[in-house]
Amino acid sequence: MALKRLLLAASTAAIIATGCTQATPPDASSEPTGTAPVSDPASTSSAVVWDEYLASFLDDYFALNPTFAVVQGKHEFDGQLPDWSEAGIAAQIALRKSAIADASAIDPASLDEADAFERQYFINTLQGELFWFEEADFPHSNPDFYIYTGGLDPDVYISRPYADKETRFRAFIDYLNNVPAVADQIKANFSLPMPESYVKYGTAGFGGFAEYYQGDGKAAFADVDNPELQAEFETAAAKASAAMQSLADYVASEPGTPDGFALGAEKFSDMVRLTEGVDIPLDELEAIGRADLKANQAALADACAQFAPGQSIVDCMAKMAANKPENGPVQEARDSLPALKQFILDKGLVTIPGTEEALVEESPPYNRQNSAYISIPGPYETGMPSVYYISPPDPAWDEATRVAYIPGKMDLLGTSVHEVWPGHFLNFLHAVRSDSKFGQMFVGYAFAEGWAHYTEEMMVDAGLNDGDPETRIGQLTNALLRDCRYLSAIGLHAQGMSVQESYDMFRNECYQDAGNATQQAARGTYDPAYLNYTMGKLMIRKLRNDWVAANYPDATGTEGWKEFHDEFLSYGGPNIPQVRQAMMGEDKANAVFEE
Repeated sequence: MALKRLLLAASTAAIIATGCTQATPPDASSEPTGTAPVSDPASTSSAVVWDEYLASFLDDYFALNPTFAVVQGKHEFDGQLPDWSEAGIAAQIALRKSAIADASAIDPASLDEADAFERQYFINTLQGELFWFEEADFPHSNPDFYIYTGGLDPDVYISRPYADKETRFRAFIDYLNNVPAVADQIKANFSLPMPESYVKYGTAGFGGFAEYYQGDGKAAFADVDNPELQAEFETAAAKASAAMQSLADYVASEPGTPDGFALGAEKFSDMVRLTEGVDIPLDELEAIGRADLKANQAALADACAQFAPGQSIVDCMAKMAANKPENGPVQEARDSLPALKQFILDKGLVTIPGTEEALVEESPPYNRQNSAYISIPGPYETGMPSVYYISPPDPAWDEATRVAYIPGKMDLLGTSVHEVWPGHFLNFLHAVRSDSKFGQMFVGYAFAEGWAHYTEEMMVDAGLNDGDPETRIGQLTNALLRDCRYLSAIGLHAQGMSVQESYDMFRNECYQDAGNATQQAARGTYDPAYLNYTMGKLMIRKLRNDWVAANYPDATGTEGWKEFHDEFLSYGGPNIPQVRQAMMGEDKANAVFEE
């Protein structure tokens, strides 16, 4: 489960986060929610200067990252792709360094509270993005940088009805005409051989684009009655498909290596510090994850004693997983969303602003590295639907693995909580109503995925399905998955863990099926920040407990949760230590976990 990461979620590290995209603007009648700092209407001259600087920066950022701009709803950039040449990458780095220096030179004391907060949010976000470009050097090494975060996904033209179909078809053709040059740039950036997991991912991802352009992409516009335009498309799609297939073939032209993906301990520590504001020793970070794994394993044993008394944990999990959706996972997810929304309203857990709803569809073939994810339109769009995508099993797997990959009903219910109510979708309904335009677009990986993962546990703790043990087991299945992501990220990138050892941990300690374990162990090599699900959840849960204790000292049950959730979500999506500093009135931004 994920948002678009990195440039759309690292900013979201993910995702960009990252990624994903953003939510529809509020109705004219909607009121802002939450209590993040609000600027004084009588703007000071320094506030005006900051607002003008930020607007100028976004213009420059959109120009260098046109696909990010399109996802946000800036359709004057339709069809354009980033420049991934050496000069283009250098320009990306220079923009961020210059912006960090400019913002750092502004005395926060000269700004009002809201602008001072946004200034630090801005600096933190760009420092995180700069890490991926410069220290991690992902443009020269990691296919995920392009496949999932670098703007190659044309879904916005196909699935988002922001304009009439012929207009979007023209934009898609422009995009296709730009693909060959970008494919050549990416090919020039990569050195061979690559790690085995990168080879498999790059081959499937780039090859999936090649297939999609002339397959589902073509089918999406088959009803456009314009023979001249259809002819232009055929030419453009053929060239784009050939270029992407050539890139896929290049990635696979040398056998992959079993290692070569690790950031190393120093860079990994820099990653969590620069992208999420978490500055603690790696052994302490690992101990936090191991404690959560142990707690979730114990909770699973207790739930299984009720759900499958006398059976092993493996058999208990198998019993839960065997309760498959009769009408398939897509229809099951569609059917579950209204009840989840009503539960939130009945329990008063968090404000639901606006009237937007999410659609549910099967994910496209080129974007199935996650079992589920959501695509949400940007703050410059109006009236666009969000789409919750669910991935089918890989047809290359054997039948038993394919069947096992389809989640049990309660596992899938947890996924729907994570992606829609009250996870990512509700997060972005709040983010888009933030007073900060920057906060509407740049939602961090740990904030976004931490919130979504936190809500899975929060909903069950609040009484979802009346404490049914099967529901708790479904929630714990996903919690354990994220625990193994957390520990695999540290192990793979800082401790010499092999992909096989990661696979074994997913299977044996987190009770994942073979298909998920294979997928998740591989993902850890190219998405080292996927520890952010658990890391973010743990920071949010600790912040909630501390904030409620400070503001509602006699609270019982879920008292104070709604007020906490509304305020937390009102900040947009900065790193969580910055939000903690603001909400708790602390002197410094610190990462705080349960003792």
